[in-house]
Amino acid sequence: MNFTRWSARLPGTQRRAAARRTDHGISPAQRGEGSVPAARNESRNEARGEARGVSRGESRGVSRGEYEEQPEPLPDVPAIEDFCVPEILGRLPALVALVHGSEHRIAYVNDAYAAAFGHRPAGARAADSCPELAELGLLPLMDQVLRSGKPRTVKSRKVLGSGSYTVTCLPAESPKEGGGVLVFAADVTDHAEAAERLRASERRHRETAVTLQRSLLPQELEEPDDLRIAATYQPGGTDAAVGGDWYDVITLGAGRTALVIGDVMGRGVRAAAVMGQLRTAVRAYARLDLPPHEVLQLLDGLAAEIDASQIATCVYAVHDPNEGRLVYASAGHLPILVRDEDGTVRRAEDPTGPPLGTGGWLHTSGTIALPPGSSAVLYTDGLIERRGEDIDEGVAALERALEGATGTPQVVCDRLIRSLGVTAEHDDDVAVLVVQHPTRTGVSAELFHNAALELLGGIEAAPRARAFASGVLASWRFSPELHDLGVLAASELVANSLQHGTPPMRLRLRRTDRRLIIEVTDGDDHLPRRRRAETEDEAGRGISIVATIASSWGSRRTPGGGKAVWCEFALPA
Repeated sequence: MNFTRWSARLPGTQRRAAARRTDHGISPAQRGEGSVPAARNESRNEARGEARGVSRGESRGVSRGEYEEQPEPLPDVPAIEDFCVPEILGRLPALVALVHGSEHRIAYVNDAYAAAFGHRPAGARAADSCPELAELGLLPLMDQVLRSGKPRTVKSRKVLGSGSYTVTCLPAESPKEGGGVLVFAADVTDHAEAAERLRASERRHRETAVTLQRSLLPQELEEPDDLRIAATYQPGGTDAAVGGDWYDVITLGAGRTALVIGDVMGRGVRAAAVMGQLRTAVRAYARLDLPPHEVLQLLDGLAAEIDASQIATCVYAVHDPNEGRLVYASAGHLPILVRDEDGTVRRAEDPTGPPLGTGGWLHTSGTIALPPGSSAVLYTDGLIERRGEDIDEGVAALERALEGATGTPQVVCDRLIRSLGVTAEHDDDVAVLVVQHPTRTGVSAELFHNAALELLGGIEAAPRARAFASGVLASWRFSPELHDLGVLAASELVANSLQHGTPPMRLRLRRTDRRLIIEVTDGDDHLPRRRRAETEDEAGRGISIVATIASSWGSRRTPGGGKAVWCEFALPA
């Protein structure tokens, strides 16, 4: 927009323009130069005249040459050629060298360069007389500078026995053909040593965290009779801080096994310490033989007390060989994957609650089948989570990898880690727990047997239970001593259930390759406890007898409001 042309149409603009046109024909007296308004007007006119490049004399009709001020002469500033550049370069604290031609022959080195690496004869090839340039890796770099005409820089390169330098190579024109390269090196030894001390401190801190993390994980996994288990823990790369991933396998008795995996959402020693406390608490709660959701409920409150700023995820699952399934509860953790014998992969979905430490949530338990021939995989997010990808894509990738993963549990662990691209430089911790429920045939199958009897009627069920136990144990070809102990334990457990429990009642016998398990269930949820019976007492000795003759014993509440009381006998090797 032409603002000058447009503004001329504003009201009053024409009057001011006409006044300026007639002002030159009026004498100074008529213009009232002596008055204050006129003086102000004169100042404004002078300003306008100077803005248009007109001197004060011209604005008053006086010739330009009479009053024009001559410009002051410029000081005599020397050109760059007038300075002694070699003398300036020689006094620089930085190292300076100038080489010429494609063979990089020495043309000049300053005093700082000579003090650091010794005198270098002019005309010698840099490759022969300047081993420090080769050690810094500058010879190929100087070739690039000569070809491209562009400067190149390398940072914090170390010279053995001297120090660390940041070096810039710049193209330098020369009156002779071939051109040259100016090498400018700044000594950054102090900075490099400080950075190395910091890296060493970080390495020590990380090694401490890794050592603590590994010491808190199980050194050897417990080996259930009915499952084959392997686990792998891999800390993140050297640039990643150690996290709080953990796993555990806990035998609960009566052939049942608890499987645990979790992840503390933190880094370093603190996360590892919190992980250790949670793992210890899980083992303690597992000994109570509670349902999975109740274990997580207790763990949730403890996590908030340990450190409210540390949030953890966890999956707690229990395998019962008599039921052929996993009963599990999840606190914000990734879903369990199960691979069937035909390669089909299933995902354990709900129920999943919030992470541990958030509080205010009632966890619930879910189930997923784990029949013979199937495998279950529990894992942490480091295995599947990648930057820029949705976590569901990572779970789907793990499912595809699991479809073709066969072999022993350890082989499956290794294959999954390779398939998901986890290397030694991975940026997060990874924990994987693989559980296989093998299919047994032939001689192996002969070592695993189950037998059960419904206890119907009243006290007359006791002799039927003893006869049933005796026949089963005889058919399993146990030694006479173990046979008699097993019958006695079954009799005492049945008698205790008949006296204190309610229907329905069942006696279950199970043998594995390593133990004999006797279990009695009933409909009453009051758990028995061992007590000292007095001499005159006629009852109260059953549990004490069982605890004395068996390798271990225990009790737990069952879904639906009942209980199970069990004992185990270790078989001779």
